[in-house]
Amino acid sequence: MIELDGHRWIKEPVGAGMERLWKVDEVLWEGDTPYQHVVIGRTSQGVSLFCDDDRQSTEFSQLVYHEAMMVPAFLLAAQVERVLIIGSSEGVASQMSVAAGATRVDHVDIDELCVRKCAEHLPYGYTPEDVAAAERGDGPIKLHFADGWGFLDQAPPEGYDIVVVDLPDERADDEDGQHNRLYGMEFIQRCQSVLSAGGVVAFQAGCPTVWRNETLIRAYNRFNSAFETVAYFGSDEHEWAFIFGRVEPIDDPTNVLLESFPKSSYRPQTIDEATIIGATVAPYSVRNQG
Repeated sequence: MIELDGHRWIKEPVGAGMERLWKVDEVLWEGDTPYQHVVIGRTSQGVSLFCDDDRQSTEFSQLVYHEAMMVPAFLLAAQVERVLIIGSSEGVASQMSVAAGATRVDHVDIDELCVRKCAEHLPYGYTPEDVAAAERGDGPIKLHFADGWGFLDQAPPEGYDIVVVDLPDERADDEDGQHNRLYGMEFIQRCQSVLSAGGVVAFQAGCPTVWRNETLIRAYNRFNSAFETVAYFGSDEHEWAFIFGRVEPIDDPTNVLLESFPKSSYRPQTIDEATIIGATVAPYSVRNQG
């Protein structure tokens, strides 16, 4: 947080030698958790969440982001009954999973303080009462304050229909980021190993802009090495892309998304059939590397 022209600003890195300024009109909470520096404040996009200066979600655009991450997974999976969410501190992804028909949602987040502060201050996702109920397992959502890597050892014998990994961006090799290990091939394969038949692994995969697409290219290559079926979804109204993997080969995953769309229990507000057609082609620089 910096002071400039009598206002408080967050400098968000958006690429090599590039930063974006967010004016924070009111700080609702700021502090260090054991894992990151968190700011929740009012911006021009409403109440917004920043972790280590990276914008994670805003009141204005969070639905666009979360639907781009969750809806393709709902449509590509053979069924939506058991869902594992790793990260996604706001709780929106867990709630969407229940709306899509899930009867068991294990939400795993290592940063308990961040989850609690999000529930306290964000006008979307969990409320403090939701967090308390999920800690007790009172309902379909069970909240676990744990490391996602180790939690996979507790997967139910029947597996998960969807595994979602929603974390801050993968850091460069020379940057500190304890969550980087949850982006690597070994962790992707661990997620794959706990899938049920027809299950899907979904990752927040980074930004498709050509000056910030290194993490997307890495995720795209890893998923194509790990899965027989890979689906890309680049939000046409946000700056993030998501990648989905299914073990079984599917000739045309986009067609599966389109066929499943009218049958889905979750009715998105920011995605329709035309969105699916337009959003499932990866950028040229990702498809044609080198």
